[in-house]
Amino acid sequence: MDLSIPSWLSSSGYQPSAFYFKVVFSATMGLTDSSFKEVSGISKEIITEDITEGGENGFVHKLPKAVKHPRLVMKRGIAKMNSPLVLWCKSIMDGELNLPICTMPIMVYLMNEYKLPIRGWMFTKVFPVKWDVESFGSMKNEVAIESIEFEYQSSSRII
Repeated sequence: MDLSIPSWLSSSGYQPSAFYFKVVFSATMGLTDSSFKEVSGISKEIITEDITEGGENGFVHKLPKAVKHPRLVMKRGIAKMNSPLVLWCKSIMDGELNLPICTMPIMVYLMNEYKLPIRGWMFTKVFPVKWDVESFGSMKNEVAIESIEFEYQSSSRII
């Protein structure tokens, strides 16, 4: 089954823009809490282990050991207390960690001019690990920003 977007929907053949994206939390199905200023941390890296061979000084073997990824970081204007994302983060971060953490999948999509996803990534077993509010300043004329960092078990490109 071919899931690729037809060429006539792919932004006129240009590379996708990084400014038009959508975040979908499984708990809200993307209907709320999906407006973010920035998403970062979409990355994978293979950790290698160095193995030196006895008597061979010309090189070192590099063997794959594990895959690591940075935290997924999302920034947005400070949300209301009753937003589903805030309630989920509070339930985990204000809890005493004596109950199992409720994880959820998150999808991040780059969108085209027709509001259709043209690239996408899925993150599984996601949970918040850091919630930060940027500094306030009397000389700033900016929106107050909150930053939420997430750990996740795995990620994959879905489109």
